[in-house]
Amino acid sequence: MVQIYRFAAVRPERRYAEEIPSVPYDVVTAEEARECIEKNPLSFLRVSRPDAELPDLPPHDDRVYQRAREVFLSMLEDGLMAQDPQAGMYVYRAVQDGEEFVGLVCCVGTEDYENRRIRRHELTRYDKEEDRTRHIDVVGANTGLVFLLYRDPGGIFPYVHSLIGEAEPDGSTTTASGVLHQVYRFTDETTLSRLEGLFANVPEVYIADGHHRAKSAVNVAERRRSEGRFTEEAGKFMAVLFAHDRVRIHGYSRLVTDLGNYTLPGLVDALFAAGWEIRPYRNVDSSGYQITPLAAGDVPMHVMHFYLQGTWYEAARPVRDPTDLIGSLDVSVLQKDVLEGMLGIADPRGDPRLHYMGGAKPLSALEKLVDSGEYAFAVAMQPVPVETVLAIADANGVMPPKSTWFEPKLLSGLVIHTIA
Repeated sequence: MVQIYRFAAVRPERRYAEEIPSVPYDVVTAEEARECIEKNPLSFLRVSRPDAELPDLPPHDDRVYQRAREVFLSMLEDGLMAQDPQAGMYVYRAVQDGEEFVGLVCCVGTEDYENRRIRRHELTRYDKEEDRTRHIDVVGANTGLVFLLYRDPGGIFPYVHSLIGEAEPDGSTTTASGVLHQVYRFTDETTLSRLEGLFANVPEVYIADGHHRAKSAVNVAERRRSEGRFTEEAGKFMAVLFAHDRVRIHGYSRLVTDLGNYTLPGLVDALFAAGWEIRPYRNVDSSGYQITPLAAGDVPMHVMHFYLQGTWYEAARPVRDPTDLIGSLDVSVLQKDVLEGMLGIADPRGDPRLHYMGGAKPLSALEKLVDSGEYAFAVAMQPVPVETVLAIADANGVMPPKSTWFEPKLLSGLVIHTIA
């Protein structure tokens, strides 16, 4: 069973709670982070993305990580942030486009990651792992939240949601895109014991977002243990637990710079010859995030939508082996049969001809990039069912890169877990 832990978070003082929280470190480049910091000098990006303020240094220079620690400590010393006086747990509430998301902020153990009670569905990259490992170790804190999912055996989500009731949040901020993020703190023994008891009935949890943050926390625990610097808190990392049916998942769109050796009619003919039914899709609502499939039938179908030369096309064909959890994903078939098989894009992680756009952007954003001539075509993907993601993780499988886009996107700097 999964064990959850209390912790005394570092949080912005109430009068700074609107300004300090920031987007996660990995959704902005160093240049974009620098621009955010110039507009808001209190932004937590100064801690989570320290290379933004040190453009003359290599991004992984020791001095970059030391700068993150110095800024974090100065925020504490200057009274911008403070550590709660006693350990507790926190409820994270986000409201986006009128939809409410509520999860529990707590710590989980690195041992549960190692024994697969915390399950994952993505590979991690060593360079990204090492960056966050050094960041956590030098700063002495988990500065970003890991997004976890749990299957609710009954009663967990209603209880977590009931805690906020009419309470006032202990921290609140609204992003430029209008998403409200709030944190509520709970320290009474009755509540905390009830939460711990409820999650004692959950056999495993699943990483939705934050694979590198989780693995890096495990690395820090191992490194500190081997060097005689281990602390109890270093064996834990900070997470938000959401019920798996209380989150939003989008497809992850693809953008391709050219058609290879094909013309538009030639590509359509090649897809048709490979068993795809191709038809124009009229009257697409480009303000939306995905396209409702035209294809329907009694068998599972692959469905994806191509945008090229000003027109949307639906490509559909039956799934050949529904029992193959990974091979039957739309993203797997797109990569193997189309991007690699037809266009020669063999490396979905590194080929410069292939780019990605998170599913939280409207279809009009894809249209604009293709219409500008920057890309030859775009592919809008259908979201992968959450149950499929969990089933792949249960089978110890690995999904292709950029398969899922989970929401809500959690802010950094609302709560921090210290490990020093």
